[in-house]
Amino acid sequence: MGASESPPPAHGFDTAAPATPTDRSGYKVKHQVGHLLRRAYQRHIAIFQERIPDSQLTMPQFVTLCAVRDLRACSLNEIVAETSIDQATIRGVVERLVSRKLLAVAADAQDKRKVSISLTATGTRFLAQIIDTAEVVSDETFGELNAAERVALVFLLKKMCGLASE
Repeated sequence: MGASESPPPAHGFDTAAPATPTDRSGYKVKHQVGHLLRRAYQRHIAIFQERIPDSQLTMPQFVTLCAVRDLRACSLNEIVAETSIDQATIRGVVERLVSRKLLAVAADAQDKRKVSISLTATGTRFLAQIIDTAEVVSDETFGELNAAERVALVFLLKKMCGLASE
C-alpha cells in the first residue's frame, strides 16, 4: 500500500459519500413483499396478543395445539411438518404446553422409542374456548379486505408457500 493510499475500513462498509437523491434505483424496501409480509405478521401477532384472553399463550403454542388437535396423537416430527416450526423450537413449545397440562406425552404404542403427543381433556376444553377468539383475530387481521380479497389473499399466500393444493 502506497503512502497516499488508506487501508480499507475495518467494518467492511464503503465510506464513500452517500448516494445523492438523483441516484435512486427505484427500490423501496417498504414496498417489497418480504417487508410487507413481516409487517402484516407483526400486526397479526399484536392483534392475537391483545385479543387472546390467556396472556401466557403464544402464537406458536396456539398453532401447536391446533396441529395436535387435527393430527390427534402424533409425533414431534408430524407437528414440525404441520406447523413449520423448527424441531428445536417445537420441543420447548411442547414442554411448556405439557407443563400447563394442555398436552400429554406418552410412549408410542407401536414404537416405544417414539413419543406420542396428544391434547389432554383440559387442552381440548382450552382450545375450544380460544377458537372463537382466534377467528376474531383472523377477521381483524384481514382488516378492510372484502370477501373476494380475503379469498384471493389466502390463495396467494398458500401458493407462495407451496400449499396451493390444500
